[in-house]
Amino acid sequence: MSSLPLPPTDLPTLGELLALRHAARGVLPVPRRARAAIDGGYRSPFKGRGMEFAETRIYQPGDEIRHMEWRMTARTGKPHVKLFREERERAVLIWTDFRRPMFHATRGRFKVAQAVLAATLAGWSAVLRGDRLGGLIFTEHRHRELRPARGDRAVLEMIREFLQFEELPATGSAAIRQPLSQALMRLRRVALPGSLILMFSDFRGLETGDHTHLAQLARHNDLMLFFLHDPLERELPPPGGRYPVRSGDEARPRFLNVDDPVIRQAYAARFTARLEALGGVCRSIGAGFVSCSTENDALGLLRANLRLTAP
Repeated sequence: MSSLPLPPTDLPTLGELLALRHAARGVLPVPRRARAAIDGGYRSPFKGRGMEFAETRIYQPGDEIRHMEWRMTARTGKPHVKLFREERERAVLIWTDFRRPMFHATRGRFKVAQAVLAATLAGWSAVLRGDRLGGLIFTEHRHRELRPARGDRAVLEMIREFLQFEELPATGSAAIRQPLSQALMRLRRVALPGSLILMFSDFRGLETGDHTHLAQLARHNDLMLFFLHDPLERELPPPGGRYPVRSGDEARPRFLNVDDPVIRQAYAARFTARLEALGGVCRSIGAGFVSCSTENDALGLLRANLRLTAP
């Protein structure tokens, strides 16, 4: 009788995450397609560093209409525009999903372990470049906001939060489960224009209406989605076996029907449709997209999709 392998339980250790500081040298957290667009003579879809407000002045011919300061214009009766200056460093925001489905894998490492490894590598890379690092960590019941800050302490605080969040919420908790849209709205509130936003999640519960949140984030920021999944989500286990599954507080397991080819094909098609839909959304809004299985090299995939250069 066939059976699934025992699920892995290896979550990253403090030493493993601290050691990524050395591996992060030379990793520039800007999606590689931005570099390709620049090198090829095309306009890059990524916005670069952010702009912060400096002052207002009287409108002059050639000024951008979109920078009109309408309140000052109404108060004085003369057209005024806003002036901006380029920020010396950008904010890098890392949005990390710690909901229950992320603590799952049939092969490789838990989805949440892959997320923590890749997010930490990106965090070390950001501070080595002199950027400010911040982010949001969330479960079904709580969230933690990390304000953007410079230096190693910003990464160390993020690592500390990761290690504290590496505990499953109690099964059957009476607390209200917050939809994924809540975490997206929080991210929109804290993301300043010009930020680089890296999102690590399996994106379960992402509704069509949530695409608006992603589009708004991508409009004024550089955005990359790191989609994490397990091989069992992509394809049912081999036919001919009995595979017990149990959800939540169920006392008795149910058994997967993996022998019917129609069921197998429909199962695989659902995952493919989900993968293609999420990738399609990213293409339509100009965001980066990386698909990562629990058995993939998450750090290698992150490096392959970020520009490799000396800071």
